[in-house]
Amino acid sequence: MPKTALLVMDVQQMIVERFAEPEYIPALKDTIDAARAGGIAVVYVAVDFRSGYPEISPRNKMFAAIPGRAPAERPENGIHPGIAPEELDPVVIKRRVSAFSGSDLDLMLRAMEVDHLVLCGIATSGVVLSTLRQAADLDYRITVLSDRCLDPDPLVHDVLLTRVFPMQAEVMTAADWEKTA
Repeated sequence: MPKTALLVMDVQQMIVERFAEPEYIPALKDTIDAARAGGIAVVYVAVDFRSGYPEISPRNKMFAAIPGRAPAERPENGIHPGIAPEELDPVVIKRRVSAFSGSDLDLMLRAMEVDHLVLCGIATSGVVLSTLRQAADLDYRITVLSDRCLDPDPLVHDVLLTRVFPMQAEVMTAADWEKTA
C-alpha cells in the first residue's frame, strides 16, 4: 500500500535563528503532530558535514564559506528543539542543497514504501526547490505545504509557490493538508 512521508527539511537551530518568524516552530510542531496522528511518517533532513569539511569544494559557491563558520557534526544535527525528532524518527544527513544529494533518503523512502512526499522547511528557494525537482525526477507524488516553508526573499517564495512548484507538485496550506492526512 502506498505511503506518505512528511519531510521536515533544514529546520535546524542555526537556520531558524536567521528568520524573525516566532510562530513558525509552533505551527510546524502542530503539523508534525497531525502527521503522526494520521499515521504518516515524519522524516527529518539536516545539512551537516564531517570535521574538516571534506565534502565542501572551494568551487561550491553556496557551501565554500561554511568552513570556519559552523561546527561540523553538531549534537542532534542542530534540529530545532521545538520540533525535535522522536526516538524512531529517521534523521537524514545531506551534504548538499537537495535532501537527496549526498544522502540515503531515496533508499530509505523506497524501503519504507513511500511514494508521496509532503515537503516543508527552510528555505523555499533552497532545500524545498531542490528536493522537489529531484523528487519529481524520481517519480514521487509531491505536496508542498506553502505556510510551512520559509525563505529570506518573500518575492522568490511567492513565485516558487504560485508559479514554479504547481508544475510538479500540489501546493496547499498545512490546514488544508491536515484535513486530508
